[in-house]
Amino acid sequence: MKKLTTSIVLIGSALISGCYSQGGWTPTVDAYNDPNAYRINQDMAECKDLASHASGGTAKETAIGAGVGGLIGAAGGAAIGAITGSPGTGAAIGATVGGIGGGAKQGFEGEAGYKRAYSNCMRNRGHRVVN
Repeated sequence: MKKLTTSIVLIGSALISGCYSQGGWTPTVDAYNDPNAYRINQDMAECKDLASHASGGTAKETAIGAGVGGLIGAAGGAAIGAITGSPGTGAAIGATVGGIGGGAKQGFEGEAGYKRAYSNCMRNRGHRVVN
């Protein structure tokens, strides 16, 4: 049962981290009356790189969240399972649910940090960011 739970948590984490990919999002920049419009492409490339470093990477954050969530979920599940007479099953279910939930939470937070850092970087370089 432990191998099955571990597999479910790892597969769930991989699926979640795949969903939270930072690669496709870019801020929308209004180039109208932008004195630095000629630098938008260069600044976007540099800010994308900086934002990736600043956010810690969504995949890494998702994996950390899945691990912590899995441990907390296993402990809570084992406690509830002990009350109902099946601590092993409770731990397995708790680890699975906690791992997937923790991974999703950290992935969303990592993605939000990435977007915020990217937009702030572009604003600090003198561009008007719409989103």
